[in-house]
Amino acid sequence: MFKHRFLLLVFGGLFLALAALASEGPLKIATFQADVTPPLGAPLLHGNSAPAKEIVDPLSARGIIFLTDQLPIVVCAVDWARISNGGYDAWVEALAKAAGTSKDRVSVHVVQQHGAPGLDFSTEELLAAYGLSGRMFDPVFARKAIEGTARAATESLRKARRVTHVGCGMGKVEKVASNRRILGPDGKCIMTRMSACRTEAGRAAPEGTIDPYARLLSFWDGDRPLAAVTYYATHPCSYYGKGEVSADFVGMARAAREAALPGVAHIHFANGGDIACGKYNDGAPENRPVLAARLEAGMKAAWEASKKTPISAADVAWDTRQVQLPIRKTLDEAQSLRDLEDTKLPVQKRVYATRFVTWIRRVRSKQPIQLSCLRIGPAYVLHMPGELFVEYQLAAQKMRPDAFVCMTSFGEGGPGYICTKIAYSQGGYETSWVSMVAPEVEDILMPAMRQLLGSAVPTQ
Repeated sequence: MFKHRFLLLVFGGLFLALAALASEGPLKIATFQADVTPPLGAPLLHGNSAPAKEIVDPLSARGIIFLTDQLPIVVCAVDWARISNGGYDAWVEALAKAAGTSKDRVSVHVVQQHGAPGLDFSTEELLAAYGLSGRMFDPVFARKAIEGTARAATESLRKARRVTHVGCGMGKVEKVASNRRILGPDGKCIMTRMSACRTEAGRAAPEGTIDPYARLLSFWDGDRPLAAVTYYATHPCSYYGKGEVSADFVGMARAAREAALPGVAHIHFANGGDIACGKYNDGAPENRPVLAARLEAGMKAAWEASKKTPISAADVAWDTRQVQLPIRKTLDEAQSLRDLEDTKLPVQKRVYATRFVTWIRRVRSKQPIQLSCLRIGPAYVLHMPGELFVEYQLAAQKMRPDAFVCMTSFGEGGPGYICTKIAYSQGGYETSWVSMVAPEVEDILMPAMRQLLGSAVPTQ
């Protein structure tokens, strides 16, 4: 008996030692990219825009797979307007299968260009039952785009590269972002300054609350850069709505950095539901390259300011929280169904009604939404749902002042805009029917973010 226990201790200790050595092994990454440009004639922006009539520049889905001694981690940014509900689930499931991992270790986000399609298979299923299939997006194209991206992810695993260092850098972006919500003396929202602001009063108003910095994570094999992942908070829209398919000024800035660093994969993530470039953009097409150059300069500054830190597989961690978001009290399933059935209403209003029904049923079914955090060396990256206000990003940075904190939202798009609690009392476009959650959403998200970041900082 003693000999048996001794052998168990020996082999158990050996197993733990080997596991420890494995976790200290090299980190590897695989980067992938696929074309997700819609065909001409396809609906754009959930049908809120003219259908695609011209491909100004192609759209892409870009991702990175982190390979450690644990199951792979996948993060992906898609040049689309929104991915929601069953559409989001389809993306996650396809990429999880492609990378050989579990669904909870995948996070998908749109970059949120508006000259691009949206996706929601749950809403499409209900629309199809009323003869409105394909009015929100092209479902055949969408499935092909998901399949193509999944294939690219699988193929990338054969070219995975060792990572020895991670770089962290910040660069200030001048005259791009501005807060969309302009408050009056009484604290109420008196104007919404959208991506293109055509009033002098709107452009003259202060920038408001923004995060002016582009943040960058870079991955290196010795002195050779492999990938650059950027984060910047603003709606990435200069002009749209007439059928031009485009990755917009964010895509132009990303392409410029690719050209400057050949062979380095570039992936960009966005945030900032209440942020746009309206202060610096009146919607004139010639402003797009100007905004792109300004963002590019910030990305370049972040690259040049980066500090490299040695890294191994042991320095990578992934944590998640499953949350139930509170439904907006004004949402009415019965009325939304009546609107869906009313053939006299404009198609777009019927589509919106269907989206409301989908979200109401999702919340009532207790299907959670996942928040996740990637820790990689000194950096933490929060992956969030909806069109999240920039105030959440700024709060996250305060929770971990000792760390390099990045955030992307525009993940699961079902909730629409996710505002702060005080914003709902201030009014404004973002707090109207485009937000499908209640003000108490802040009370759910802030503690979850704090847990994911491992912060003991109390709620302010």
